[in-house]
Amino acid sequence: MAIPIINDWEKFFFNPYEGLGSSYERIVLNDLLFQTVNNYNVHNVLESPSFGFTGISGINLLNLADLGLNITLEDNDLHRLDLITDLWKKLGRNFNPVYNPDFHKLNYPDKSFDMSFSFSALWFVPDLSHFLKELSRVTSQVIFLSIPNRNGLGFKMQIKDYTPERYPQIKLSYIDPPSIIHILKKLDWYLVDSGYFDCPPWPDIGMTKEDLLKKWFPQLPISKIFKEQPDKELSSILDYYSGKDPDFAPRMRRYQWLEKTAPDAFKKVWAHHYYMIFAP
Repeated sequence: MAIPIINDWEKFFFNPYEGLGSSYERIVLNDLLFQTVNNYNVHNVLESPSFGFTGISGINLLNLADLGLNITLEDNDLHRLDLITDLWKKLGRNFNPVYNPDFHKLNYPDKSFDMSFSFSALWFVPDLSHFLKELSRVTSQVIFLSIPNRNGLGFKMQIKDYTPERYPQIKLSYIDPPSIIHILKKLDWYLVDSGYFDCPPWPDIGMTKEDLLKKWFPQLPISKIFKEQPDKELSSILDYYSGKDPDFAPRMRRYQWLEKTAPDAFKKVWAHHYYMIFAP
């Protein structure tokens, strides 16, 4: 499972090469975010929690900052929040970093944000119903929630070693779409759009292809089979945001042919994520 990110998230701040899977994922997510803020005339956004199952923490909304939106990010780890803040500064973007030790309270007035957002992070909150109630209270126009696709073959492969005792930080029941929809409906938020996304032509393995093969075939000389990747394959989305690699997004979109053509029945077992958009 991609669970080691809980312990080794810091490494991506010093080696920002997330791999092809996360690079593709970020561009597809960016497109959904652009569409949502345009549809709802969004000017300020809250991301809480900002730590989910991805590579570099806290950069999901960099693309929205480029549109001039006001961004607030919450994290429950002060060191991670400092690293996120430093990274945004290096990239020349501004945002409001907020430390939230337990996500029990969102310390803002009612309807402080046009949009609230969470990516692969809901299973870290201590009480889903209470957290969504708080998210509802501080949001005025749209709630965008993304969760791992629990129906996906890759996800099921990744959680084989999961137990609540081994990973008490993670609550699998909190990434159940019907439960989320039910809670928000009781708070007068209604599902207006949803779907599977991040559906590239490779499985959701949560690791590099080299690591996967090492796990499956430990006797193979993997390092000899795979030569060093070309520079373009080692590119980071940070180079895209800094302007050093303007071809990054078009390069990732070349893998989007399956996402654009596959029926929902296929995406249900292959896509890596599922999104839900709610309006009051």
